[in-house]
Amino acid sequence: MQKPVVVLVGRPNVGKSTLFNRLIGERLAIIDDIPGTTRDRLVAEGNWAGYDFFVVDTGGIDPSKQRTQEPLSIGSKEFIRDIREQAEIAMAEADVILLMVDAQQGVTQADLELVDILRRRQVSSDGTDPTPVLLVANKAESKSAWLGSMDFYSLGLGEPYAISAIHGTGTGDLLDAVVAHFPHAIDDDTEDESIKVAIVGKPNAGKSSLLNKIVGQERMIVSNIPGTTRDSIDTRFTYEDQEFTLIDTAGIRKRGSISPGVEKFSVLRAMQSIERCDVAILVIDAVSGITAQDTHIAGFIKDAWKSVILAVNKWDLIEKDSYTAIEFENRIRQELNFLPYVPIVFISAETGQRVHQILPLVMEVQKERLYKMSTSQLNKILVEAQDKHQPPGGTGKPFHIYYGTQVRSEPPTFMLYCNDPKLGHFTYLRYLENQIRQVYPFLGTPVRLVLKKRERTERPERPKSGKPKERGASRKKKD
Repeated sequence: MQKPVVVLVGRPNVGKSTLFNRLIGERLAIIDDIPGTTRDRLVAEGNWAGYDFFVVDTGGIDPSKQRTQEPLSIGSKEFIRDIREQAEIAMAEADVILLMVDAQQGVTQADLELVDILRRRQVSSDGTDPTPVLLVANKAESKSAWLGSMDFYSLGLGEPYAISAIHGTGTGDLLDAVVAHFPHAIDDDTEDESIKVAIVGKPNAGKSSLLNKIVGQERMIVSNIPGTTRDSIDTRFTYEDQEFTLIDTAGIRKRGSISPGVEKFSVLRAMQSIERCDVAILVIDAVSGITAQDTHIAGFIKDAWKSVILAVNKWDLIEKDSYTAIEFENRIRQELNFLPYVPIVFISAETGQRVHQILPLVMEVQKERLYKMSTSQLNKILVEAQDKHQPPGGTGKPFHIYYGTQVRSEPPTFMLYCNDPKLGHFTYLRYLENQIRQVYPFLGTPVRLVLKKRERTERPERPKSGKPKERGASRKKKD
């Protein structure tokens, strides 16, 4: 059974993100004094009194577009309509809605308009019970603010829950009221077996558009303004009986180009998204070509030992002949020569060109990532590789690999037992990796080779090459 969903809504800067972080027990939502910091909806898990549930943080709903005064969302005034649409989508998915207001400011015209919006959408056409709405008066740290919270009775939503999200005061009583609307505690200890895919790239490369095209709905706010997506957002869905978790991230800029404040935290979160994914889709802008930022991101993916697919977006905008794709791919291979195993697909998120190839390719790459090579197969490769090309000897002492075994997957990691790890040159390790990939390609997936000195207690020897000797062939015949 699906976990209940609790959605936080309210006008900008009433403390939704602060309460979100409080409820989930970690600093996930970006907090800033600029109204309109949260744009897309964030989802994370919370727990209270044995109940597991999802908490959804939304952008501040700004009804000021209906008025002539200055918009409330100073930091996101270009996205007022989009933010409201995302919040309404979240409310449609909610089991409980928390309408947050500011106890220190009292009842505002924006609060009244938001209540009116909620009442209109609470009208059910199919006779089902409306989603319960709890009124939360935040920033009630002082006695005067707490007393002022009583003014919110006038909104007609019942008793307001006076809390301080930043200090945690009153949040326990609020959570007791929230879980009281759940049907029962839901025990969901099943392991998440979904393939986690991070969609990454420089700003304005088309990441959100690609996610929308893949899942088939406007899950993310799509804009041609770089940096629209600030928070990493997870989207779950099923394709061909396989669960996927798609992570749309903020565009990653070069370190020197990152502005202070909100964007800085967004970039950090994009990096963290790469850390927790299985497969990263690196989106390249075909119009601008591969850039230093793209190379930087690719390097981070490699350093994090994540599998990767390269999606060259906006391919519909490129004038092409029969050699254009080949020439473009060659340039990519040259610039990203440290990722020779990466598959490349030329797409258009706008038109949907070849987007249908993305998920099957992700599934193939994940299969390669999880592959476990047998010890006998690996050692056969190692024997043949050493017979074909002996390791270089620089100090007079030859480097020798006795045997190897795969110790883990995700990524495929091979322990190679040798006489002295210091003698193993990286060029020879690269050669061994290439020999392994000739037998099993590990498409889109890094391969880790770890050298370890064989101890005397470790008895397995390097398998012998060539034909086995006949029994007794080495004995001398007796006269």
